[in-house]
Amino acid sequence: MTRGSGRRLRGGGPIVDRWALLAIPLIAFLVAFFLVPLIVVSLRSVADFPKPTDDVFANYGRFFDSAANLRVLANTFWVAALSTVVCLTLGYPYAYLMNIVRPRVAGLLLIAVLLPFWSSLLVRTYAWQVILRDTGIINTFLLDWGLITEPIPLIRTTLGVMLGMSQVLLPFMVLPIYAVMRRIDPEYTKAAANLGAPPFAAFRRVFLPLSLPGVLAGSLLVFVLALGFYITPALLGSPKDTMISQFIANAVQQRLDWGIGSTMAVILMGLTLVVLFVASRFIRLRDVFGSLEES
Repeated sequence: MTRGSGRRLRGGGPIVDRWALLAIPLIAFLVAFFLVPLIVVSLRSVADFPKPTDDVFANYGRFFDSAANLRVLANTFWVAALSTVVCLTLGYPYAYLMNIVRPRVAGLLLIAVLLPFWSSLLVRTYAWQVILRDTGIINTFLLDWGLITEPIPLIRTTLGVMLGMSQVLLPFMVLPIYAVMRRIDPEYTKAAANLGAPPFAAFRRVFLPLSLPGVLAGSLLVFVLALGFYITPALLGSPKDTMISQFIANAVQQRLDWGIGSTMAVILMGLTLVVLFVASRFIRLRDVFGSLEES
């Protein structure tokens, strides 16, 4: 044991690394600003009632008795799943292109996909409003060239929501897939080609299965992040694209109903944890993202 690295407890106990004490402020921060608020929200869901005579599960009964709440909850998962499919459709070819080009070009492609992180989410969403509205760039261009006779409804639609959300979530799909692709030995596909497999067959039977851990990890990340989206669906979507986060904000900000708002938040958090638990049976995120340092 090096001098100053730690000490042994009396009685031959385990070694305590003094450097580990530096983690105490971080742990305290996480407990104070993440764990404690979650506990408070969970308690308010069973302790804040409209009437004093209600039981502890009154707020949950109010939520599940409302068809609108259930419809919005189902729509939240539908929008998250749809945005995951869109990001996967765009992200996998993009990651594959990054994997096969020269390192300098791959670096430029990486910068391009990370550009959305350099601006505010609210600013990007308002920019999409300018682009998609009836007098926006797309409709103005199509009208000027005579390709359409009236504006195409692009804003306040599911398409508008998908465009806005996919721009934000695409990096979370591309990076895990690209990290896994970087670890695939190119000799595997060359060996398949030497054995007579056409390029597409070699890709489908060799490269694609090896890249599936990145696909699963990226899909899980995008899906979980999409469940909590609020600004993009609110500004670009229609009432049928309403997500549960908008209901939570409405309950807390407009009706000051902290009980039902906390209940919806706990239900969304619980379902998200279920999704993560089920996904953890198939993929190991630590192995996937550990390759980011190698790439």
